Amino acid sequence: MARLAKFFGLKEFVVAFFVMALAATLPNLFLAVMSVINGIPELSLGDILGGNVVDMTLAVALAAFFSKKGIDAKGHTIQASVIFTFVAAVLPLALLLDNNLSRIDGILLLTLFAVYIYWLLSKKERFKTIYDGHQVSIGKQFKDFWRDIAKVAAGITGLMIVAQILIVSAESFSREMGVSLPVIGILIIGLGNCFPEIYFGIAAAKSGKTKMIMGDLMGAIVISGTFVLGMVALISPIEIGHLARFAAARYFLFGAALLFYVCARSGQKITKKEGLLLLALYNAFLITEVFAK
Repeated sequence: MARLAKFFGLKEFVVAFFVMALAATLPNLFLAVMSVINGIPELSLGDILGGNVVDMTLAVALAAFFSKKGIDAKGHTIQASVIFTFVAAVLPLALLLDNNLSRIDGILLLTLFAVYIYWLLSKKERFKTIYDGHQVSIGKQFKDFWRDIAKVAAGITGLMIVAQILIVSAESFSREMGVSLPVIGILIIGLGNCFPEIYFGIAAAKSGKTKMIMGDLMGAIVISGTFVLGMVALISPIEIGHLARFAAARYFLFGAALLFYVCARSGQKITKKEGLLLLALYNAFLITEVFAK
């Protein structure tokens, strides 16, 4: 991922946002479409709500623990993106107060996504950068580039296969164990679809590429909370008959978004101590969801 950033002269945050975060949210998109087709939008909604809680608590906390000096959140681009991330996380909660996501709601979510992407790419200094250090041959750059592209393509294919397996498994588990699909989406699939972000965050933290962590995690939240939900609502409005099932997830998602916002804005980095707070919030969320059902 770092080599791709250097090859194109892009900021590591931007490359992580568009490559890793987009790849990581493909299962969410695939799951959302299949859920709507099968008439079970609660599964997709639970996946996105639960997944965003995981990304802003557990994934951030683990990355902070494995980093040497915390997760770097310095820079105008990252700090402004923190605001967009907060809005992208809580806006669906506000739109769901009437128990549905209409096509108008979908257009609003897609508009927010488009505004953020336009803002991010409207000025070169937000996504372009100059890398210092020794030069490598053009041939080696192209060789590394195509190798990295192949790895990304393989990863995307694998994620799509896993997402299809998750859909079949969730419906079977729900029938056999008598567990509602919203709970499966929030606790199981939401966590499972966050494994790529968790793994990438830990790997990036160990290598000191902490700005990539922010790009990946915030990208996953923004894309799933606006683009994925927006596209699904635009294609087929989501009607939620029992929104009470999502009560705990909604409260904890708002709390996670607020705490993540405060941690990222204070000191412009997320420390290990703040990681402990985020981890404690995730544990409280997990316990509440398990015992409240």
